[in-house]
Amino acid sequence: MKKLSLISLGILASLPLANAQTISSKKWGDLFSYNNVLAMKEDNGKLVAAAENGIFYYTISTGEITKLSKANGLHEVKISAFDYNPQTKVALVGYQNGSLDVISQDGIKYVVDIPIATGYNGSKRINHISITGDLAVISAGYGVSIFDLKKKEFKDSAFFLSGGVYEASNEATIFGNKVYAVTNTGLKSHEMNTTFPVFTTWTTDLAGAFRHIDSEGVLSFSSATTGYIYNSGTAVALSQNFSNVRDVVVNNSNIIVTDVNRVYTFNTNGNFNNTVSFGEDCNTATTVGSSVYGGTVLSGIKNESSNTFRPDGPYFNYAYKISLYGENQMLVSTGGREGRYNTGVNNPKNPGFYYFNGTEWIYPSYFIGNTTRFNVLDAVSDPVNPADVFFTNYTTSNGRGVYKMKYNAGSKDFTFAKNYNLGTDDTSARRAVGLTFDDVNNLFVTVAFSGDGTAPGPFTAVGAYDRATDNFLIRNTNQNFGAAQKALYYEGLLFIPTPRTNSFIAYDANKTTNISDDKEYILTQANGFAASSGGTISVAVDKSGDAWIGGDIGLRILPNAVSAIKTPASAVVEPVIIEQNGLGEELFRDTQILQIEVDAGDHKWVSVDGGGVYYLSADGQQTIKHFTKENSPLPTNTITDIKVDRKTGKVYFASYDGIVTYQGDIADVTSDFGNVLVYPNPVVYSNFKGKVTIKGLAEVTNIRITDTAGNIVNSAVARGGYYEWDLNNQKGSRVASGIYFVLMTNEDGSDKATAKIAVVN
Repeated sequence: MKKLSLISLGILASLPLANAQTISSKKWGDLFSYNNVLAMKEDNGKLVAAAENGIFYYTISTGEITKLSKANGLHEVKISAFDYNPQTKVALVGYQNGSLDVISQDGIKYVVDIPIATGYNGSKRINHISITGDLAVISAGYGVSIFDLKKKEFKDSAFFLSGGVYEASNEATIFGNKVYAVTNTGLKSHEMNTTFPVFTTWTTDLAGAFRHIDSEGVLSFSSATTGYIYNSGTAVALSQNFSNVRDVVVNNSNIIVTDVNRVYTFNTNGNFNNTVSFGEDCNTATTVGSSVYGGTVLSGIKNESSNTFRPDGPYFNYAYKISLYGENQMLVSTGGREGRYNTGVNNPKNPGFYYFNGTEWIYPSYFIGNTTRFNVLDAVSDPVNPADVFFTNYTTSNGRGVYKMKYNAGSKDFTFAKNYNLGTDDTSARRAVGLTFDDVNNLFVTVAFSGDGTAPGPFTAVGAYDRATDNFLIRNTNQNFGAAQKALYYEGLLFIPTPRTNSFIAYDANKTTNISDDKEYILTQANGFAASSGGTISVAVDKSGDAWIGGDIGLRILPNAVSAIKTPASAVVEPVIIEQNGLGEELFRDTQILQIEVDAGDHKWVSVDGGGVYYLSADGQQTIKHFTKENSPLPTNTITDIKVDRKTGKVYFASYDGIVTYQGDIADVTSDFGNVLVYPNPVVYSNFKGKVTIKGLAEVTNIRITDTAGNIVNSAVARGGYYEWDLNNQKGSRVASGIYFVLMTNEDGSDKATAKIAVVN
């Protein structure tokens, strides 16, 4: 049976995780895809593999799989190169942005100072890494660099500059005392000596366009269609012809050539041994004993019996919107947007949607090889028939509209049920955007670019799903707004942001699918939106009934939203004003608000385009946390969706570079106490210098902190289910070492709780 471990990599089993990272913690987890294996290395019957967003370690004899990602040690995503030395147990990870992670028994060191030549403006992407002993040769767009793995620093670099043009090193290897690099113009080499950095002293051993190279005892390289073994300055072609070589790997007993979906093995003399087909495209392959393992594009590691091995995760990393439902189940859509607009530009990989059934990720076979172009902006499960999943396909091409799929738990797959095209009444077509259920399980779809053929458009429309006829009934709002976002249902109204116009819609469907008596209420710039705003993008309603509306250049709040919006002539949306350096400043002014989510304690999670995620107090006056890709495991600073599981407090962040989770401190906040927990405890100053967190509190909690003599050292009123103590007394000075008691009552005094904190300075 396959076993999965979520702790640090097996190759680093003796490495304390706390020393292996600087931006992650046990609160973070990843939901990355590990299907696309880019590189592999064998280590005494085990395989170390690099995927797009992480490394995983597969022990063949036990089936154990261990993963390492930005959530528990690495510093980046978008891996582009990888190598590992089984003798020294050192790995080197290269990223598309040019940075490196050096993984060793000492920890994980982040290296960002890749040497770039003056005047070089090309890609910083690490194309390839090859480790020999304690040295690695790094291939990039400018040429090659030597990296010292012991000192964890760069040595010499050779910039392949000729005639004012830089030539990329596709791959390179160290063989003997020479570096051999393959480029689009030839196989080039140079001894590692004082003239190594001088490109004019390099030798072109063989002219041609070459892609891949590797060495271990022998040197082998390839073009797109021909493999070679290199002996004493002579290149001898391997006996097989290839169609599109993806990789060449040399180990102590074989030369392995990966040719799209077939893998060829040769002995180290260049004699043909065998060929294996894995039935799908592979990026790389290697041998373990007499067995061949393929690093596939879509299935992780695959053996000759077609068994697959990888950490569980979505099919791809692309993610746009998340729908949480049931017991730990979720649907993830993968659609696209550009700027503040949803876009009809389709992803060439046609990802569709992913489903997590509570224990494993499932990808509908319907999307594999389907020639219909899918741009899935939303996917939801029907509360009436949970096996029915509806999704929107936002496109102007054939296949647009809403789809219904049926899930079969036995086969763990979805089958197509129906496509509702919503009508084709104008050149832009009706583009399905988001799906929303009301509190009596009626399903509504927001529709962009609708028209009725009699009035100028395009209109924003709403469609109601009629279960009796199994069809959608469309009603135009008769407002020339064009676009729409996914609606939020709250107390009888559908709240709909309109990203192409400086306005906002509340739609009243009267809790029925009869569209003839529906009514919409419109807010415009006159209601207080910024004059320069181009549209509204996101919305959330908090526990007070206030609507938090995110736009392309800021945030607005509509107090008592349901009643206020029904009288749009007098409704006013207001900015949040915070104090900065003694002056009032508008919160998130001139920033695009992609998503807003409210947790169980009424705190707000806010995604800012390019600015990461903010965690705000209930009133927005205090920033409790600010996560970015630089200080946290977020894969990007553009998070397209945030969802909070209010039962557990877990927060899900979706992006086009993958999904990560954060275990929040607030879950199921009520007027009474839950399971009160204090951490860290004891608080040892030499190990921890932050604030002590107390969670599991009532929605409003009166707190008194006393010493062992009963003297009050601090007091507070905590709102939202948790409290952070900075270990200061009421005068602002840090308390002395000792035991402190936390005495707590809820708002009306009907429930009490106590806790004890040990402080060691």
